[in-house]
Amino acid sequence: MGWKVAVVGATGQVGREMLNILAERGFPADEVVALASPKSIGTEVSFGDRTLKCKALEDYDFRGTDIALFSAGARISKEWGPKAAAAGCVVIDNSSHFRMDPDVPLIVPEVNSAALSGYTRKNIIANPNCSTAQLVVALKPLHDEAKIRRVVVSTYQSVSGAGNAGTEELFSQTRAIYVADPVENKKFTKQIAFNVIPHIDVFMDDGQTKEEWKMEVETQKILDPAVRVTATCVRVPVFVGHSEAVNIEFENPLAPGEARAILREAPGCMVVDKREDGGYVTPVECVGDYATFISRVRSDKTIPDGRGLSMWVVSDNLRKGAALNAVQIAEILIARHLKKQAA
Repeated sequence: MGWKVAVVGATGQVGREMLNILAERGFPADEVVALASPKSIGTEVSFGDRTLKCKALEDYDFRGTDIALFSAGARISKEWGPKAAAAGCVVIDNSSHFRMDPDVPLIVPEVNSAALSGYTRKNIIANPNCSTAQLVVALKPLHDEAKIRRVVVSTYQSVSGAGNAGTEELFSQTRAIYVADPVENKKFTKQIAFNVIPHIDVFMDDGQTKEEWKMEVETQKILDPAVRVTATCVRVPVFVGHSEAVNIEFENPLAPGEARAILREAPGCMVVDKREDGGYVTPVECVGDYATFISRVRSDKTIPDGRGLSMWVVSDNLRKGAALNAVQIAEILIARHLKKQAA
């Protein structure tokens, strides 16, 4: 007997990607339920070679559902996550709401899958921020080898990280510029077409944005609380795929060649690093892929004794940054923690 899985927010970009990945990876589900808001009742979404019709979240009874993948925003997760968990359903939540709750494990399977056992405290597991997920996949094997002290990261985040509205705004603004129509800002604070915006999420009292704060505290929770992180997060006119320029200071020396060799063997990592024209990965090339791609690995000569590296990290934010990570968590959950009697 297989599992019953619900996808909450099934009409959104990440929800649709969750359904795609469940099908692609052959997740052993006997039943998959697509849930969304009442206005989306009956909306059809793809699940492999099948089509599912959306049901209303507010009318759904989670009893008998084994796992729910939530991707409908923090407000929905705050209200419905605990209700689903109380009904005996394990919630894997993609929003920011539960990430820093000490009783909720924040999981990237390649990095800290052992922490997944803590899900029993609330029956809820948190997915990290999309930019954090790809960062820690690349950092973990290097941290194990040379112990990271400090990370400085600048992100170049695609508009799909802001949902359907972000993608639509880039498209509509680009079209407007080409046909000389007025350019309207609705989702973003400034024009995103042919521009970059150093502002993601709200500003905090110390001057950093919440997105930058998330990268700091989530990396520490997932990887190591002793690692210091500072981030600058930038929205760029790319439809899908987040990129990061990462500078790392280690406690012990680590040469670029050693780092490349370690990363080539690390789960979830793909090294493409040729010191020639085009010998690196860009966001366009990572779309639809599961891997976190690493390029431009080189020494930082401003850090003495060979203890500094810089590198370029790219990943599909809708996949590893969200949907894939959630499905990987569900796979580990059923392999190691949940029990179901065979028919």
